[in-house]
Amino acid sequence: MSSNAPRRPVRDLRFFLTVPHACSYLPGHEATTLFLDPQESPVPGVYDSLALLGFRRSGRHLYRPHCEGCNACRSVRIPVNDFSPNRTQRKVSRLNTDISTRVVPARYDADHYALYADYIRLRHADGDMYPPSREQYRTFLTLDEPYAHLLEMHLDGKLVAVAAFDQLEHGLSAIYTFFNVNNNLEKRSLGTFAILKLVELCREQALPHLYLGYWIEECRKMRYKRAFSPIEVLDGRHWRPLIR
Repeated sequence: MSSNAPRRPVRDLRFFLTVPHACSYLPGHEATTLFLDPQESPVPGVYDSLALLGFRRSGRHLYRPHCEGCNACRSVRIPVNDFSPNRTQRKVSRLNTDISTRVVPARYDADHYALYADYIRLRHADGDMYPPSREQYRTFLTLDEPYAHLLEMHLDGKLVAVAAFDQLEHGLSAIYTFFNVNNNLEKRSLGTFAILKLVELCREQALPHLYLGYWIEECRKMRYKRAFSPIEVLDGRHWRPLIR
């Protein structure tokens, strides 16, 4: 069990609740979101401390679920020093040795957006990010802050995947990954490969954790996160191993 106490106190901050809205993950459920005052930019220190308490970033907003009578969304992270890839993940790494990677600032790029738009149209036409737009993309994944980054992945000189992530004091936070959904690339499992590369980045920087956002046991789209074992879940104010 690891303590969830921030290293330095968080100054007084204002938070707001959204009105109840349809849950994006559990049909028939309503969701409410707690978010940091939009006038407060997610600066280091504040962001680091709130991430330990289960907050995530979307654009310039820090938020976490705050649903009455429901605790299905649980924050999860990989303790990278304890993580050992399973057989399937090792195979994914071998299949992608020909992919080159590069970390760049989280700024708008036309090639990034084209890949994102295709990904949303082909993989998430039933989600709340459809239809994609440049403004939506900019608001969601671009941010002119030193901690916000994009991990580009290229195959034979062509962009095939992008993983947005943030640099925290105590780890990296995976924000969102999108990739080429061409059937010829499906066996490469680019989403899994992106997480494995972020684990590598954590180790290179001696960072203890990779934050994967929220996990819902009943949500099929989130089941892949449990494959990165061991994994820790935020339980109240403490991070504990998620028991299979």
